[in-house]
Amino acid sequence: MTLYTTLDSPLGELLLVGEESATAPGGTALVSLSVPDQKGGVTVQDGWQHAPGAFTEITRQLRSYFDGTLTRFSIEYANTASTRGTGFQQRVWQALESIPYGTTTTYGRIAADIGAARGAVRAVGTAIGANPLLVVRPCHRVIAANGALSGYAGGPARKRQLLGLEGVVPNGSTP
Repeated sequence: MTLYTTLDSPLGELLLVGEESATAPGGTALVSLSVPDQKGGVTVQDGWQHAPGAFTEITRQLRSYFDGTLTRFSIEYANTASTRGTGFQQRVWQALESIPYGTTTTYGRIAADIGAARGAVRAVGTAIGANPLLVVRPCHRVIAANGALSGYAGGPARKRQLLGLEGVVPNGSTP
C-alpha cells in the first residue's frame, strides 16, 4: 500500500511517499520526496493512503536536518522501480550518497568516480535529475565545474538554500 504525508519545511511543503516496511526505522520505507513545483515531482494519486503517523521517523530526521543537527540520513528507501533506477542511475545515486554534508562535487567528478567516460557528464546530470529522493539523496551537492548551481529539479533557489543550510556558498567556499 502506498502511503503519503506532507511536511512543512524551509523549502515549502514536502510530499513524502512511502510503503510499509518491516525493516525500516518507523515502519515506512521512502519511495519519493518532492518539493512544490519540482520538475518531475510526484503528486498524490487515487488509492494512496494519507498516513502522517507512518512517517514519524522520516519527518523527525528531516526536521533535524533542517535545524542543522543531522548531517546524514538513515532512511530506508522502498524497493520500487523509481527508487532502484537503471544500473547507471544506481551508480550515480550511490556516488551522491557518498558526498559528505557541507561539501560539493561536480558532474565530471561523479562521472569519473563511477568509471564513466568523460563524455558521460550529461548522462550523469540526467541520472541526477531522475533522483526521486530530493534532500535525503543529496543531489543538491553537485554543481558545475565552474562553481555554478546548474540543474536541480527543485529549482536553483532551493539548491542554494540547501547548500547554505550546510554552510556552502555557490562558489564552493564556506561562509
